[in-house]
Amino acid sequence: MKVASAQSGSVTVVNNALALGFSGTLGNLDAYISAVNRLPMLTHEEEISLARRLRDNNDLAAAQELVMSHLRMVVSIGRGYLGYGLPHADLIQEGNIGLMKAVKRFDPDQGVRLVSYAMHWVKAEMHEYILKNWRLVKVATTKAQRKLFFNLRSHKQGLDTMTPSQVDSLAKTLNVKREEVIEMETRLTGRDIALEAPTDDEDDKFAPIAYLSSDSSEPTRVLEAQQKDRLHSEGLEQALAKLDDRSRRIVEARWLANDDGSGATLHTLAAEFGVSAERIRQIEAAALKKMKGALAAFV
Repeated sequence: MKVASAQSGSVTVVNNALALGFSGTLGNLDAYISAVNRLPMLTHEEEISLARRLRDNNDLAAAQELVMSHLRMVVSIGRGYLGYGLPHADLIQEGNIGLMKAVKRFDPDQGVRLVSYAMHWVKAEMHEYILKNWRLVKVATTKAQRKLFFNLRSHKQGLDTMTPSQVDSLAKTLNVKREEVIEMETRLTGRDIALEAPTDDEDDKFAPIAYLSSDSSEPTRVLEAQQKDRLHSEGLEQALAKLDDRSRRIVEARWLANDDGSGATLHTLAAEFGVSAERIRQIEAAALKKMKGALAAFV
């Protein structure tokens, strides 16, 4: 799944390039690539000087020069990931974020060139972008799966399924289980399927949503339904059986006479038994308490 089109990605990259200090108008991605390839490279001494200015004085102008001089590297790395079907402009955009992170953390006194240090940050950002947008469902979450995702394509010979010997060889090379190699190959050769039919209503019955299990068949729901049925039938009958005739008559008239819960009033029952409405309420409360204890065994 591509979250941004190549055109929108190009605009973003171009706008960021202008913000970094490009002059003139960069109309499209090709113009951006041409412009970054014309930017001068830094010598080792210039790179160290700029990096120290950034580290010691928080010199943003020095940071800009360091970023600008390495933009061509991001373009080159992004070109290597075009096989995943995502826009080159979007890959460059993510890679530029990684480059800026690398420049911010770069230590010029470690004896390592910025290009070597930044390469890992650039690839990390591109990897994260690819994993999030290559498919609707994320195909790699663990470290081993991520490693397989970015190495499996280059080790496969054509579009055919890998042979057992190829699976064993790749598992040994990447230090992962052969089962993980097989699982990742299956994920990569699969495709996303919409749950609902994308066309007219006649195709609805053929969409996966039509034959997925309903909530009512979920084991917990089934057990709850069975328990509820048992409570309503056998449990309720046993609880009523523990009441005397008058108490049972009051509970049934008040709560079980109608499905909508609109039972007899206290005054109606008071007139029937020749007592006060308060006395009927007391009998009802005592009966319900007794029934609650009897129903506890069914809950």
